[in-house]
Amino acid sequence: MEATVNNQQDSNKSRKKHPPGLYLLFLTEMWERFSYYGMRAILVLYLTKSLVNGGLGMNESFALALYGFFTGAVYLTPLIGGWLSDRFLGQRLAITLGGITMAIGNLVLFGIHSEAGVYLGLIILIIGNGFFKPNISTIVGELYEKDDPRRDPAFTIFYMGINVGAFFSPLIIGMITDKLFAVHNNGVIAYGYKYGFLASAIGMVIGQVLFNLLGNRYLGDIGKKPVGKPKEAAGGEKIKAPLTKKEKQRTAVVVILTVFVIFFWAGFEQAGGALTVYTDKFVNRNVFGFGIPTSWFQSVNPLFIVLLAPVVSAFWIKLSHSKRGDMPVPTKMGLGMILLGIGYLVLLLAIMRTGSNEHDITVKANLLFIVVTYLFHTVGELFLSPVGLSTVSKIAPLKYASLLMGVWLASSGIANILAGQLGSFTESLGYFEVFGLIGCVTIVFGIILLGFSRKLVKMMD
Repeated sequence: MEATVNNQQDSNKSRKKHPPGLYLLFLTEMWERFSYYGMRAILVLYLTKSLVNGGLGMNESFALALYGFFTGAVYLTPLIGGWLSDRFLGQRLAITLGGITMAIGNLVLFGIHSEAGVYLGLIILIIGNGFFKPNISTIVGELYEKDDPRRDPAFTIFYMGINVGAFFSPLIIGMITDKLFAVHNNGVIAYGYKYGFLASAIGMVIGQVLFNLLGNRYLGDIGKKPVGKPKEAAGGEKIKAPLTKKEKQRTAVVVILTVFVIFFWAGFEQAGGALTVYTDKFVNRNVFGFGIPTSWFQSVNPLFIVLLAPVVSAFWIKLSHSKRGDMPVPTKMGLGMILLGIGYLVLLLAIMRTGSNEHDITVKANLLFIVVTYLFHTVGELFLSPVGLSTVSKIAPLKYASLLMGVWLASSGIANILAGQLGSFTESLGYFEVFGLIGCVTIVFGIILLGFSRKLVKMMD
């Protein structure tokens, strides 16, 4: 009897702890994001700086268009990579292929200093990301049973890995390109951008070495075999089992939620464009005589993620053990959209002081306005993105698990393209009008999602 009680206690303890495989996936994703965000942080600078400054001297508008295409395409190719993984490759092999391919893409950028090298390198990076991105998120979900209360917190922890890499990479890569490998010659600085790409490749390799050395030990057989192959009948003839009614409803929920999050990411992704330009021109970045580089503000969001993800994760666990239970996923996501909109409304207070014309500015905004805006955006992201990843992995039919994860990630690709179009109107319409529109639209869509929450939960069952 005593042994039975002890075994039950051990089982309960293990149910509270996360499996070690989660932390292996955390590290793998962290190094992949280090590679991606480090490369992305210097890409436009590399394209637009003159040849003597270590760049390629591209036209700025063309370079920004190329950058927008790249950041959109890396979230669209997971649709193809997810399908290939489900049908032929298996998730683990796809992750390894994707990681190796992205490392090669960065090495091409490092070794071929020309426009042709850029095009080739970016194409290889886009292909590699298509294999990597949908599958690692799917494996996180496969570590847990469908009804395991640790599932949503696990994706929040996994999300920290993304943002640890995103926080450190702009700082480290920037130090490499601007300090360690920058060459000063008669007042002219030749930046070491190619060494930044090399560092990104090395980061990717480190992640893949860890993943492949420790995968069998901590992941077992999870993700080794493709799960979407047509089953075979007794005589060897392949058959395709149709989706059940409930599976079709769950697939519809994934698509509906994906449409809503496009509007969230279209507002969120202004961080790399219009929000950065506004910060550079209209925000007072001097603190005790030190001028904070504009690019450093790109680390504010991932810093908040790392600090707040454990808090939000603990909050979800506490709710799940309460009498009312956890919030429905669509409710969390609707609140996340509303929080993003509130962040923009906070920024409108600053724009009312500074205006939108840099030539007529009389006073710059306090940097706390932009920091608080990013704070609201970060909390909104934590309410929406990790639980969205968790939900897709939970309710997607097994045969289309990675494909639907690719659909979810494709929303970011569409949103990046839409974000670029929205941001381009700030020059003609003004920041107040564009940011006000983005804030109000996301709040309205968040309220609509809250209204449909009960219906969507019923469809998810």
